Amino acid sequence: MSPSPPESPASGPAPTPGSASGPAPAPTPGPEPAAAPTPDPGPAPAPIRLLIVDDDPLVRAGLRLMLGGGSSGIEIVAEASDGAEVAALVDRHHPDVVLMDIRMPTVDGLAATEQLRRRERAPEVVILTTFNADEHVLRALRAGAAGFVLKDTPPAELVAAVRRVAAGEPVLSPVVTAQLIEHVAGSGRDGRRVRAGALLDRLNDREREVAIAVGQGRSNAEISAALFMSVATVKAHVSRILTKLDLNNRVQIALLAHDAGLLD
Repeated sequence: MSPSPPESPASGPAPTPGSASGPAPAPTPGPEPAAAPTPDPGPAPAPIRLLIVDDDPLVRAGLRLMLGGGSSGIEIVAEASDGAEVAALVDRHHPDVVLMDIRMPTVDGLAATEQLRRRERAPEVVILTTFNADEHVLRALRAGAAGFVLKDTPPAELVAAVRRVAAGEPVLSPVVTAQLIEHVAGSGRDGRRVRAGALLDRLNDREREVAIAVGQGRSNAEISAALFMSVATVKAHVSRILTKLDLNNRVQIALLAHDAGLLD
């Protein structure tokens, strides 16, 4: 009789040495990775310090209500009822912006603005008026005010205007500037054109291009793109224009460009 063949091994994979039969246990999870630290935003920006000047106590109360909220980023540091009080309050409270009524009984907003803008490190001035075409407003702008707002301006727009002026931007569009000048131009237009042209002749070609762009109401970024220069270079040109022409702000550059006929 022939011998029986050897039995074949059991089918299926051979067990891994050292492992128990059945499914392998799930791996033990390791510690959760530490969350990335939240970047420190740094200290909150200081609020914009605002001085309100108006002879009407109801107007001052309304402005205080509209502008002095905690979310506005504006701190009302003082109020005045007449332009005669402005210089002392500026010395005491060091406001960043003065919101100035144009018509007051003793010293009006025009005279107060002229006095204020002659000082070193003078605060910015925004004229508060009931008229958008007024010779006194234009004179205040020529004296160095950064713009004007009407007394019926909505609260959000008023807050935005104060913020813009505190950041060094005018609150006056070129269209409004042109309309204002045309409305109160009178017979002195030719004299203003000659004077403005003589002043702008002090600028080199590049500075002149920047002055025209400022007069067109363009921002630094828009001037940078249009004239193919960096924003830092635009700022440097604007600073040199102000120094060369002994001006206070961009509004005065725009007024000169308009008077010289460069925006026609």
